[in-house]
Amino acid sequence: MEEISIMATNYRTLHEKVVARPGARERLAALRAEALSEIALHDLRRALDCSQAELALRIGDSQSAISQLEHANDPRLSTLRKYLAGLGARLQVVALFGEEDEETAVPLRIVDEEVEGR
Repeated sequence: MEEISIMATNYRTLHEKVVARPGARERLAALRAEALSEIALHDLRRALDCSQAELALRIGDSQSAISQLEHANDPRLSTLRKYLAGLGARLQVVALFGEEDEETAVPLRIVDEEVEGR
């Protein structure tokens, strides 16, 4: 137990020193946002402690289909929507206009033919 306490104290001390540097909080926040904005599907699923097999059961698909989606370069929105719903999330598509420092985000409404009854 003492070793864990020492490690926690050392980390805390190191963290406080890093955060005390000018602009450190802003840089760390930007890095955190960037990391979260680029999370891979399999990393998201794993972070939610869900196996491919479990997710496949939830959405009525096969484990191999989940694996294929997680490695796909250009997945269909409907497939991605179903995958995320199985994880308890909704898909939102946003168009970004302008440069990073003056970006305007416009949420897009993508009609789901299954929901619309077409």
